[in-house]
Amino acid sequence: MIENIYHSDISIGLRIKELRQAKDMTQKEFADSLGIVQGFLSGIERGKKSPSDTLLIALCHLYKINKEWLYTGRGDMFGKTQLPDKLIEEFVTTRIPLLKRIPQGFPDSLKEEDICDYVSLPNGPQGCYAIITYGDFMAPTIRDGDLVIFNSGGELSNKNIVLVNNRWNEAILRRYRVAGNEIFFSPDNPAYAPFKQDNNTKIIGTVVDVWRKVKI
Repeated sequence: MIENIYHSDISIGLRIKELRQAKDMTQKEFADSLGIVQGFLSGIERGKKSPSDTLLIALCHLYKINKEWLYTGRGDMFGKTQLPDKLIEEFVTTRIPLLKRIPQGFPDSLKEEDICDYVSLPNGPQGCYAIITYGDFMAPTIRDGDLVIFNSGGELSNKNIVLVNNRWNEAILRRYRVAGNEIFFSPDNPAYAPFKQDNNTKIIGTVVDVWRKVKI
């Protein structure tokens, strides 16, 4: 009898689910650690979506699992996996979803169609999202065309730069400022005025990194 050595999307999806459960992680936590959206992970676990080779390599390296077990089900889940140095170096970059829009109810409502691309950053923060900023409201700190990386959770401190929905439900970057019992969102560019928090403003995330193209 000839053994079929090729993995099926259904069986490998079940093993990925088994790994996630062994790590006691929710789908969102596990998806964030890999730089993918929860809906895509759900599809993989149900055999409806195909994981890329890059994603499988990422799983092996990040969670120290046996590649043979992941692909075929043979052997132990955890064990030393021999991966080429080039692939390991490639993986230490983090793939971060680049959003073309931020839907209401973000991040739980995020879908694949809300993502226009993925950006790979060396040793980038896990579980974050990226946007391209427009305008000079946060200049000179953040400029038009900068790549902004933000975290949808985490602690919020005075003077953090945040992504916030204004009263017109637009996602904008502003600096979070606390003055007594009041909260303001102010631009770094003095040409624009700050505004006070009200019932229509909602903080979407906190900026953790900014990348800029420089012409040389």
